[in-house]
Amino acid sequence: MAQRTVVVASASGLHARPAKLFVQAAVRTGVAVTIRAGERAVPAKSMLGVLSLGVVQGTEVTLEADGPGADEALDALAALLARDLDAEEALDA
Repeated sequence: MAQRTVVVASASGLHARPAKLFVQAAVRTGVAVTIRAGERAVPAKSMLGVLSLGVVQGTEVTLEADGPGADEALDALAALLARDLDAEEALDA
């Protein structure tokens, strides 16, 4: 099983817009990805699941996937979480 560990950079953690962008990206990969924070793990394609983790800025999360395309999917999702998506939203406004 492929894994990536990343520190969430968004100022609001995985809430609201950053969570939405992460879930949308996870769906687009076509790979079953799990996101783990502490002892809890949820499917990355589940908005409610991701929100339920209560991830704040600076939290270390682990992404896991298996099968074809897993490494590429995890690389892309880890890179997304490592960016401050809240700051990017301010730039777009």
